[in-house]
Amino acid sequence: MKAIVIEQYGGKEQLKMQELEKPTPGENQVVVKLHATSINPIDWKLREGYLQEMLPFEFPIVLGWDAAGVVDAVGDGVEEFKVGDRVFARPDTTNRGTYAEYTLVDENLLAPIPDNISFEEAAAVPLTALTAYQCLFDFGDVKKGDKVLLHAGAGGVGTFAIQLAKHKGAYVSTTASTKNIDFLLSLGADEVIDYTKQDFEDELKDYDFVLDALGGDILDKSFHVVRDGGTIASIAGQPNQEKAKQKNIKADFIWLVPRGDRLKELADLLEQNKLSVTIGHRFPLSEAGVKQAHALSESHHAKGKIVITID
Repeated sequence: MKAIVIEQYGGKEQLKMQELEKPTPGENQVVVKLHATSINPIDWKLREGYLQEMLPFEFPIVLGWDAAGVVDAVGDGVEEFKVGDRVFARPDTTNRGTYAEYTLVDENLLAPIPDNISFEEAAAVPLTALTAYQCLFDFGDVKKGDKVLLHAGAGGVGTFAIQLAKHKGAYVSTTASTKNIDFLLSLGADEVIDYTKQDFEDELKDYDFVLDALGGDILDKSFHVVRDGGTIASIAGQPNQEKAKQKNIKADFIWLVPRGDRLKELADLLEQNKLSVTIGHRFPLSEAGVKQAHALSESHHAKGKIVITID
């Protein structure tokens, strides 16, 4: 099968097309023939070598951890899915990711793709929407009436976090550049802070929850807007625990735990048109296409999701 791999850590030039052996399913596993995947920051962070201590993979490494396609083969013990089913997943984080024609997925991480959702749309969902869900509800316990600040609202996690928080009944503020204000209001945001003209820490106060997708100064400044006893979830850095202790704030770095049951909940919302997918950019599964997609993701200026289409 064709796959984009890296043979060593480094820049985008490390992304190469290779022929690899098609996977075979083990017990409780399926092989998915992929029609689309998507780009996430974990992809290029791992490519650069930033995550090698956390994820000490052997080369060659196939990046990518969003799967959307059709079940091609099933292993022993698989009961819920059969060959031909349309499925999507955030597979386990292994060195055989989804920049490929086929990938292995554990049955418990799969969910059916709703009939009203394309493969490309489905590929945009798992990692980012599950991350948003886990941060907001599993960690943050966000509920109706809470005041929520979501940084980088126009990004992959942000677009889903806005919708999920609003669906729960929270008051949602988010940060974005001028060109994305109307877009985020259309997703349901109650208030958009234009970071090119405003400092969010001067505009907002007494928030119950912050989702940080940027780290650094943004994460540090987020402590100014959270009420005593509030919560900060970061997917971009480890919050300062001394600051957290001073204000009795629950704060932590969140590493996604994939769950098929949660993905089924998200699929239900997609089917009911209560959750929409924003695909900002599409590239083919080729060396040039994936390199361009990585460059765009690294710029932090992508709108919505960057999808890779697989013939």
